[in-house]
Amino acid sequence: MNLTWRVHPGNGPFLLLVHGFLSSPSQWLLNLAGLARCCRPVTVSLWGHGDAPAPEAPQDYEPAAYVAGFEQIRTALGAERWFILGYSLGAGLTIRYALTHPERVIGHIFTNSTSALADAARSAEWRDAAEESAQRIIEVGHAAMERIAVHPRHARKLPAPVFEALCADAARHDPLGIANALRYTNPAASVRARLGENSRPALLVCGARERRFQPLRGVAAAEMPNLEIVDLDAGHGLNMEAPQAFNQAVMDFMEKCTGSGFAQICV
Repeated sequence: MNLTWRVHPGNGPFLLLVHGFLSSPSQWLLNLAGLARCCRPVTVSLWGHGDAPAPEAPQDYEPAAYVAGFEQIRTALGAERWFILGYSLGAGLTIRYALTHPERVIGHIFTNSTSALADAARSAEWRDAAEESAQRIIEVGHAAMERIAVHPRHARKLPAPVFEALCADAARHDPLGIANALRYTNPAASVRARLGENSRPALLVCGARERRFQPLRGVAAAEMPNLEIVDLDAGHGLNMEAPQAFNQAVMDFMEKCTGSGFAQICV
């Protein structure tokens, strides 16, 4: 079974966009048009999110399997190298891809991600609690998902078109896929112990209003080589809350990586 992905119109190198837990590719609605002037966006769905299928095999949800799935997408696109961008849980997957296949990455971008930068103790806590939460979702379904803090129904700062699209997608989430993300993806998503391996240009676009992430921002700054950080006046959902500033930060970074000078024409 292959990941569900879509190529959007654009010019320049491919940019893989990986959404977060309980989100969907709709979170990029306010970014696609701007970024398309400088790259060819490729959106992908995590298993069980929106209309994406939910495999039964636990190993399909492991971060290494997602890395392999992203590599299949790159091969199908015929791209020798590309950019990758991960949001929240997606950041743990894209950073892992960059560490596994640095020769395939022009540069990589990520946003606030507690799961990507969690220490071993935090990851163990999530692993210990995962089965109970997963069983509740399987037994109760969407009502249980809606009680999770990051469910889009609780996001009150998002522009209406994005909020409505994310809620519509959330209504189609597969309980098994969401449960397995809790069991097998989130507890294993941390790349904190490997940050020092980073050899490619990296950008953290940080939502400065998310206070709980600031200590982890410090971890990334101290431990990840080749990292640039841009702080935006936004929260966890920064690409949706401040799309123009987010797009500009990404485009400026891509220009530095390619030397193409295209950021000036992409505002």
